[in-house]
Amino acid sequence: MTQRFTPKLKGGLAALLMLSAGSASAASQINALFMTQAAYSENDIRAMTQDFEKQHPDVKVNLEFVPYEALHDKIVAAKGAGGNGYDVVLFDAIWPAEFTRFDLLQDVSSRITPEEKEKVFPGALSTVVYKGKTLGMPWILDTKYLYYNKAMLAKAGITDVPQTWQQVMDDAKIIKQKNIVKYPLVWSWSQAEALVCDYTTLVSGFGGEFYQNGKLNFTSPASLKALKLMKSSLDEGLSNPASREYLEEDVRKSFSNGDAAFALNWTYMYNMANDPKQSKVAGDVGILPAPGDAPGKVGAVNGSMGLGIAKGSEHPEQAWQFITYMTSQPVQNQYAKLSLPIWKSSYQDEAVKKDQESLIAAADKSLNVMLSRPETADYSRLSNTLQQELQQVLLGKTPAQDAMATVDKSAARLR
Repeated sequence: MTQRFTPKLKGGLAALLMLSAGSASAASQINALFMTQAAYSENDIRAMTQDFEKQHPDVKVNLEFVPYEALHDKIVAAKGAGGNGYDVVLFDAIWPAEFTRFDLLQDVSSRITPEEKEKVFPGALSTVVYKGKTLGMPWILDTKYLYYNKAMLAKAGITDVPQTWQQVMDDAKIIKQKNIVKYPLVWSWSQAEALVCDYTTLVSGFGGEFYQNGKLNFTSPASLKALKLMKSSLDEGLSNPASREYLEEDVRKSFSNGDAAFALNWTYMYNMANDPKQSKVAGDVGILPAPGDAPGKVGAVNGSMGLGIAKGSEHPEQAWQFITYMTSQPVQNQYAKLSLPIWKSSYQDEAVKKDQESLIAAADKSLNVMLSRPETADYSRLSNTLQQELQQVLLGKTPAQDAMATVDKSAARLR
């Protein structure tokens, strides 16, 4: 063994260097993975994190942002990284079954008291619970809403907002016939999870479920009605054909640019579309629960997400400190213009309601009827098949019945 030569330092300097080294080693660094799509913006997450670090000077948070489409695979791939992987990860409501099977997240059931759980919306809490295990704290409580351009409807002589999907289509025809906008409807129908979320919203509105007698079923009347409405809206020139390539941000930009009368999108679009700095239609943005097939019926998809501790994290205590801060009621209330809080009592807070009363009213109906996408450990494989078959129908290459029968066959082979 080679002996190192260590120079002797005078007392004051040596003590200072030792103190400095001790301070550096005292600060724990945790790695956190987030997405750059919908809900909270990257800048807002950075601001939240800076505030956390000020209150917890012994914890340094290294943030990484990826598109939603890369989030799942990043979490899975990091499993073998051990302590060099992530400590905190953002995960979708559709992944707990798979993540439980492969033991990717720590069970934090003992970290959350029954009193805390009681304060959170059940729909939000279900996002992070699977087979009795709590895999994190819900963070983004979200579903898709129907946005409409008030000025366009008024110009078309439409005085009542649509209460059903058929009325949406009828209004879209009037708007198109009067040349107010070429394509009245815009959606996020790219071959991605966004497409499944739009489809699930429609299935929910038609009163459908994905399970019948304990088995997955995509050929139910509601599933086929949903897909046929999507296809017919394209055939009739009511939906922008570019929707087949759009994700949520494309939808927001199209609607905010005044290129659509109706759009289906997440909560975050409401305040951004109403911001004159980034929207041409600010002040004319209306919002409703996604409708159903009869007046009074509402459709909604569970698009919520949670923050969990990766199984391989070597800093679980610091990771949990960060998670509890990010999901805390004061922080969520402060950023409620981007994503509505998971906390029940927040909806009585005047600051939360201010300037988004219409959004709160829509959420009051939608958040109680959210349909979950299929809960299966093979969800990623199922979703890929569903996306492909939905696209085949929207491109006019496969009849709806045949496409959904293919999905049924694929679902029957899932573990």
